[in-house]
Amino acid sequence: MPFYEYHCLDCQKRFEVFLTYSEYGQKAVVCSYCGSTSVRRRLTRVRVARSEESRIESLAEDFSDPEALAGLEDDPQALGRLMRKMGRELGEDLPPEFDEVVDRLEKGQSPEEIEKEMPELSETMGISPEGEGTQEED
Repeated sequence: MPFYEYHCLDCQKRFEVFLTYSEYGQKAVVCSYCGSTSVRRRLTRVRVARSEESRIESLAEDFSDPEALAGLEDDPQALGRLMRKMGRELGEDLPPEFDEVVDRLEKGQSPEEIEKEMPELSETMGISPEGEGTQEED
């Protein structure tokens, strides 16, 4: 379906308009909130499909230089950026806790502080308070 996103320059709201392919560029677009014709088409994000091999190569480049990884334990923001990139490159849906942890790291919070404030993470990920795995048997 040819839905197009627009931004109204008068009321600053976003809205969608259905236009057939023959109408696009011919029919005037009117803001559905204020009726203004002073609107601009919004271009939505484009996703580029990459092969798993390409994503893995990109991550391998990040890990190939030991100096690039040096000091991550002392720089939560750099660790957060690396984790965010890894999450994107893996191309899998990650739990909301992942995003929360990465957001906190990027704001400069240390992993130790995050662990204290989010003890449920240890339980969810199967980590005992001593840091040892507590794998359950099926």
